[in-house]
Amino acid sequence: MKKIILFTFLLFISASCTSLKKPAEAVRGLWLTNVDSDVLNSKQNISDAVRLCSEIGINTIFIVTWNKAMTTYPSKIMKELTGVEIDTLFTGRDPLKELIEEAHKKDIKVIAWFEFGFSSSYNENGGIILKNKPEWAAVDNKGDLVKKNGFEWMNGFHPEVQEFILSLIMEVVENYNIDGIQGDDRLPAMPVEAGYDEYTTELYKKDHHGSNPPAYFKDYEWVRWRVALMNEYMERIYKTVKAFNPEIIISMAPSIYPWSVEEYLQDWPAWVSKGLVEIIIPQVYRHNIDSYKKELNSIIKNQILPNDIDKFYPGILLKVGDYYPSIEFLNQMIKTNRENGFNGEVFFFYEGIKKYPEYFQSLYQDKVIFPKIKE
Repeated sequence: MKKIILFTFLLFISASCTSLKKPAEAVRGLWLTNVDSDVLNSKQNISDAVRLCSEIGINTIFIVTWNKAMTTYPSKIMKELTGVEIDTLFTGRDPLKELIEEAHKKDIKVIAWFEFGFSSSYNENGGIILKNKPEWAAVDNKGDLVKKNGFEWMNGFHPEVQEFILSLIMEVVENYNIDGIQGDDRLPAMPVEAGYDEYTTELYKKDHHGSNPPAYFKDYEWVRWRVALMNEYMERIYKTVKAFNPEIIISMAPSIYPWSVEEYLQDWPAWVSKGLVEIIIPQVYRHNIDSYKKELNSIIKNQILPNDIDKFYPGILLKVGDYYPSIEFLNQMIKTNRENGFNGEVFFFYEGIKKYPEYFQSLYQDKVIFPKIKE
């Protein structure tokens, strides 16, 4: 009789353990900026923002680390180059350190987002960086500084510029308890109009029996040659970061493909297939559900192999200027993500969650854990 009771008890325990499902893995994140947001302006604001993120189920914060030719942490590299150690709004503080400390208390991952990438300035004719380093300027086929959508660009093909950006990345990786780093539609990226500077022209000529680059900047072979340079730099970022700490996550948030290649030389499906990216967050920024579904389906069917699908999380536009998606549209996008097997997404950006507080309080009722990164 005792044996029967014991056996029944063990069956009950076994069944109970089986019914306890392991929490799903997912990135549920948002970008935290220093533009159109005052979160980073004080330690208290940071604490309040992290608490809100924790309450609504956010498990990853992508904090702006590099933009407007300044950093959101005290940088010896920027101090030496421009004389400006940190974004002047934060003089005397270290918002990056403060954010990491507060987020980690809530078991939230923090990924350093190098937003400006190879861009030197916005409507400033190159800004302070190109004033100090004019030889770093990206040049178009007319011999002018490359400017696209208001952004002016350094020459991301130049080894000194590549070393400069990589040194900023490693400054953060080596000095902060960061969980990962992230580039976006400007890193690694270059406008397709760029590449007519002296350095890149000579490099091309060495590879093409002395011939100059085609005058048409969208010439197919000319585009692919420059794309290869960006791919090589992506590999260099990955290997350099991983050599210092294999646990650091490599995340990228590029534009939608193939537009990313056609306009910014970003062949991010190649990065994923080569194992150079562990989290990929394409900016599926669309204003109606049909367009959103179209782009998502294209990514799933044409751009990511089935064994890489768990690296993918859609980027959703939550706020830009006065624009906010309706709750109906938000629900449609989230529903589409779940129907396609994606249990998470990343929102641009933090301030947007304040528009619909009740919606975001109820969005992530189920619990997830941050995914284990594949080696």
